[in-house]
Parts: sequence; structure tokens; C-alpha cells
Amino acid sequence: MALEQHYTAILEQLGEDVTREGLLDTPKRAAKAMQYLCKGYSQTLDEVTNGALFSSDNSEMVLVRNIELYSLCEHHMLPFIGKAHVAYLPNGKVLGLSKIARIVDMYARRLQIQENLTREIAEAIQQVTEAAGVAVVIEAQHMCMMMRGVEKQNSSMVTSVMLGQFRDNPSTRSEFLTLVR
Repeated sequence: MALEQHYTAILEQLGEDVTREGLLDTPKRAAKAMQYLCKGYSQTLDEVTNGALFSSDNSEMVLVRNIELYSLCEHHMLPFIGKAHVAYLPNGKVLGLSKIARIVDMYARRLQIQENLTREIAEAIQQVTEAAGVAVVIEAQHMCMMMRGVEKQNSSMVTSVMLGQFRDNPSTRSEFLTLVR
């Protein structure tokens, strides 16, 4: 209820008539939308992975490409939208496929900067799988740069985090980067 009241106040401060037909339910809908967009705060890594870790002899790269993500920039609370590529080198355990996407979503559904989001995903995959290496690349477009400020419509930001063998072994890193291109 408090969040809804804050949206009412924001609309009033913008000079809107909050009693007009089109805005009658806007504070309620905006509050509900913001709670959904930030639901990652109420999730934990254990809940999201839900024990979906399985024994495996595979030690070759596991890669999930093009995981769409939607987040809010912590500076302007405007969306950034993109995709994540996540890989790991199993060390006796593999993670259920959907859990990788769920980890991406959990961290993306928090106020973020892309640099931190990339690291949080990589560290979470490492923590859960105890992999020999983890690599994450995110490419996203930021509405705070497209809709305001410099208004650059075709710009995108790419961030990467390499852990373990992806950091230490140039050929492993190169294989990953080739596969995500």
C-alpha cells in the first residue's frame, strides 16, 4: 500500500491529475509492476536452484546462450534489456538447464548495474556447481542512455567475467568467446 501511495505522489509531482480516468489504477499497477521487476530481492540461490545439481562425468564446457534478461539500472530506475551467455566447466556436477536462466533472472530482477550483474551471475554459478571455470558475457541496451541523456539508440554495452579455467587458460576462454559470437 505504501508503494502505491508513493506512485500517487510521484504522479502528482509530475503535474498529473491522479483522479482522471486513465490514471485511477496506475499507482496500484505501477507498484505491482515494480514489485515484480524487483522480485529478485525475495529470492535466494538455494530456492532458485532447488537442488537441481546432478552427478556427471562430463568435464567439457556447458554453455547456455542468448538468455534474455530485463533489469533496472540502479542510477535511473530505467530498464536495460539484453542477453546473457553463461558457460561452466563441470567438476563432477551439472546444474539443471533451466536453473541457469533462473539464476540470471534472480540477479537481473534487482536494481543493478550491468558490471555487477555479470559478476553476481558468474559467482553464483561457481558457488552452486563448484565448476573448474565459469564465464558470463552480457550484452544489453540501456534505456537510460537511449531515452535520456546522450540518446544513443544503437549503443549496447558488453561485460564479461571469467573465473577459473576461463580466466587462466587462453584456449578455454577463446573457445567460449568463439561459441558466443
